[in-house]
Amino acid sequence: MSAPAADQPLVLASASPRRLELLARLGVKPDRVLATDIDESPLKGELPRAHAVRLAAAKARAAAALAPDALILSGDTVVGVGRRILPKAEDEATARQCLALLSGRRHRVFSAIAVLSPDGTLREALSETIVRFKRLSAEEMEAYIAGGDWRGKAGGYAIQGAAEGFCQWLSGSHSGVVGLPLYETRRLLRAAGVALG
Repeated sequence: MSAPAADQPLVLASASPRRLELLARLGVKPDRVLATDIDESPLKGELPRAHAVRLAAAKARAAAALAPDALILSGDTVVGVGRRILPKAEDEATARQCLALLSGRRHRVFSAIAVLSPDGTLREALSETIVRFKRLSAEEMEAYIAGGDWRGKAGGYAIQGAAEGFCQWLSGSHSGVVGLPLYETRRLLRAAGVALG
């Protein structure tokens, strides 16, 4: 497994098992996983792209306060329909509202990452992916909600689960929609001195 220099451990500032699995695809195993607790509420008038970038950086800074000698990798994924930021679905009603908005139309998934070095250098990148869902019937929505894949997911769906069957086409980064855009992550980690193949 690749890792930063011995005096600079790598911390993944995310409790998401999906991000950990995606990072492993690059041959990277973080020395520590550190979930951060920040306010993820959108600012007034904040657009989806800016929201994702701001939260990724805020998570990195929050983790750095707890692990100041580490290289911090953080990320945030936001689903946007026009100027609207879709919430993380924590209940069935929210999941239903999200699916109704996404049904039969295109939406954008913004997946921002931040790499914060112990010296305070912040490297940032953003993946933007366009996804189009088929028009969903009431039965399809209810079956998806019954499966529970939506719980805690931005926009009320997980592309790596049953919702991939709703996706007519996707333009951009599949791994970005899952939660960690691998091309951008690899580029930023290499720029920060992580040895990758």
